[in-house]
Amino acid sequence: MDFDELDRQMRIFETAHDHCVLPGITIVARLDGRGFTKLTKEIHQFEAPFDTRFRDHMAATVEHLMGIGMRIIYGYTQSDEISLLFHVADDSFNRKERKLLSILAGEASAAFSLRLGSPGIFDCRICQLPDRRQVIDYFRWRQEDAHRNALNAHCYWLQRREGAKPSSASSRLEGMSVAEKNEFLFQRGLNFNELPTWQRRGIGVRWLHVVKEGRNPISGETVLTQRRRLAVDLELPMREAYADLICSILDAESGSRT
Repeated sequence: MDFDELDRQMRIFETAHDHCVLPGITIVARLDGRGFTKLTKEIHQFEAPFDTRFRDHMAATVEHLMGIGMRIIYGYTQSDEISLLFHVADDSFNRKERKLLSILAGEASAAFSLRLGSPGIFDCRICQLPDRRQVIDYFRWRQEDAHRNALNAHCYWLQRREGAKPSSASSRLEGMSVAEKNEFLFQRGLNFNELPTWQRRGIGVRWLHVVKEGRNPISGETVLTQRRRLAVDLELPMREAYADLICSILDAESGSRT
């Protein structure tokens, strides 16, 4: 059997179950850190529940992913997860799920590990969102999750600093309402609503269009050119204002090339 025939036969096993995201469906990729509790609390001993060093590693990883050649128009990170919003017309790797999953997980793991100085591994999943409303709801959902995680984390680690064991600190939070958790913190001198916004709402990364002044090398005339750069937002709005922000990003990209 010659190589070409062998190649045709074996590639069937590699591609028989390829799934592609249909045209017109918006892709959102969500990446999660694998074993990050041990990584951040035992191996590197980041400050709990939040550490600006870890925050900056995650934001930089988002920026890296948005610059690898795919048409990613918005990135969001909270805790050890990342969400990436693709342009609806993105056609990277013919929209093959297995390629998107493997490349995004690999790129994120490599970028984060290089910054950290030791292995930090991400997995990845693809969300296929059929319309604009679902895209907006997805990011509102992840921001609400960030808010809940932050509230629980501050309640948990406050107890740990008071000497509580992990099991008792966790069990005490079970059944407590959001209002009760806020009051729990307030009675101990911590106003949850005055904590840094990025802890409570997560971090956004988006493209901004900026005008730069340059000089024509032939005529010597001053010329203005438009460039895109990534901006990290540590002060995201919430609820309807956040929905409006996602809308504005979608609107800004809707007129771009398809």
